[in-house]
Amino acid sequence: MNLPAEKGGFLEGIRALDLAGPMGMYAGKLMADMGADVIKVEQPGGDPMRNIGPFYHDDPDPEKSLYWFAMNTSKRGITLGLETADGRDIFRRLAKSADVVIESFPPGYMEELGLGYLALRDLNPGIIVTSITGFGQNGPYRDWKSSDLIGVGMGGLMYFAGFPGEPPNRPGASQGYYQASLHGAVGTMLALYHRDLTGEGQWIDISMQEAVSMSMETAMQTWDLRKQVKGRTGDSHALPSLFLFPCKNGYTYWMVGITGHGAQRDVLVEWMASEGMAEDLTDEKWVPLMEKMSDLPGLVTLAATDQVAFMTMAAEFAHFDEVFRKFLMAKTKEELYAEGQKRRLMVVPVNDTSDLIKDPQLIFRKFFVDVHHSELGASITYPGAPYRLSGFEWSIRRRAPRIGEHNIEVYEGELGLSRGQLAVLKQEGAI
Repeated sequence: MNLPAEKGGFLEGIRALDLAGPMGMYAGKLMADMGADVIKVEQPGGDPMRNIGPFYHDDPDPEKSLYWFAMNTSKRGITLGLETADGRDIFRRLAKSADVVIESFPPGYMEELGLGYLALRDLNPGIIVTSITGFGQNGPYRDWKSSDLIGVGMGGLMYFAGFPGEPPNRPGASQGYYQASLHGAVGTMLALYHRDLTGEGQWIDISMQEAVSMSMETAMQTWDLRKQVKGRTGDSHALPSLFLFPCKNGYTYWMVGITGHGAQRDVLVEWMASEGMAEDLTDEKWVPLMEKMSDLPGLVTLAATDQVAFMTMAAEFAHFDEVFRKFLMAKTKEELYAEGQKRRLMVVPVNDTSDLIKDPQLIFRKFFVDVHHSELGASITYPGAPYRLSGFEWSIRRRAPRIGEHNIEVYEGELGLSRGQLAVLKQEGAI
């Protein structure tokens, strides 16, 4: 995509008040990096999420949290105490000119403060309130406490993470929080479109449990088609040359021997033989067995109807796996991927962070961007756009806000409060 972008972001002109914790903070970031004026509202003294590491140069400091940096790019930041009467009055003034409010408080909390959707709608009929919680605004789990671990556990995703015969594992990188935020951002975009057509705002109810449940690969289809509960695979190799294998500098993932997924095992054996590493796999005795192992529908039927015959066949093929592993350990994942692509073998490298930062494709597309932090005297490299639109610019317009960085800009410059008023409000704990 090399089309010139128009000036400004896709959401330029949209203002969002971001009250969300970890469960919804990424939704605000997505909107901010696409041009929306997202104001991060923190409690006086700073948000507790600023204490989540890792920290810049391993220095524990609320102004040096890399987690905070990553989740709050392009946002402005103010402090505001919603538990105080003055704080709530200020929030109502801000909400009158806002398009969106994103929050992740327990169900009923905003209503108790007099700041729920119905109250805000009376002030601003077009406002959109996106509420992101563990289980939604109603139901028997409505008031249950929730975390990322609970989200991926009760959403079903955790059941797939790990190895057969071992307990489930928590997927990395707070997948529950990300899924809830993504659904929150999508729901907000749909509501903005609906408002453009009708002039009406609305309340969006996001359940992390439901969001996670929608991300479980082919689990639903596996049940619908086979009436089987999809389980953990780990690095299982019930069928040789399938799934995860170690190599010289890491891991590669293989799908060789499944009809319709590129070249078959005979091509793999030819490659191994060309480098003198096929051992006896070129013998004619392997031909019929490789044909049987490549017949996936036949294997599925055999596994379902005659488990003993299936396991016997798999055991006979174990030698293939042994030779294959020796071949892989002699090569890097980059070599395996490059040559595998030439031979139409379905193999992909399993990249870690250091691989991604030097990946030629990501470098060519300028995926990573450097963001300057003047107070640190340094620039930090951030992941770039998760999507690209031909007609609009995506950019990280500023680093994450410092505690109360835009209080004067918003309270004095936009709401017209005096410095004296701000001093009183600060003393009362309202800002």
